[in-house]
Amino acid sequence: MPRIAPLDPDAAPPDARAAADAHVRNHARMTNMKRTLLQSLPAFNALMAWYSLRDTVQPFLGERLTTLFAHAISAETDCLICSTFFRRMLIQTGENPERLRLDERETAVLEFGRALAVSPFKVADEVYQPLTRYFSPAQIVALTAFGAMMVATNVVNNALDIELDEYLQPYRKGVRESAGTTVNRT
Repeated sequence: MPRIAPLDPDAAPPDARAAADAHVRNHARMTNMKRTLLQSLPAFNALMAWYSLRDTVQPFLGERLTTLFAHAISAETDCLICSTFFRRMLIQTGENPERLRLDERETAVLEFGRALAVSPFKVADEVYQPLTRYFSPAQIVALTAFGAMMVATNVVNNALDIELDEYLQPYRKGVRESAGTTVNRT
């Protein structure tokens, strides 16, 4: 049971309705998390900056690694909504989230993401240093901010017990595996 009911955009104040309409037009569907955030328009606007940060890191990470990074953070924080959302994206592109094949660059990025999820207050030098072999200072700053926004999104979902959207139910960890529909990346 969610702690805060998601706002019905049709019954929302005009500014919240306009924000929801613009989000659907420019980015994606309105999920339970986004509808909950609409209870506070500044909160909604702040966390929807995730999209511009994603658009900043995706050109140098690539689509796959951007998704893997967000998934690693979300899985590490045990965020049902975000980890399931990114599991869905990985599965739909032919990945098996339980059996990923990673190169050194990808491993460095995912280890950094997991470190942000566990303790964003201090990332160990041995986790940070490998990033410097692959990315510029500006890229590392953008990656860190994107990771921090991912952590913030996970915190909101977990703290408010936001319910998993129905369209994500088939992608929950364990659901597809028990149905015999795991996939392997080739």
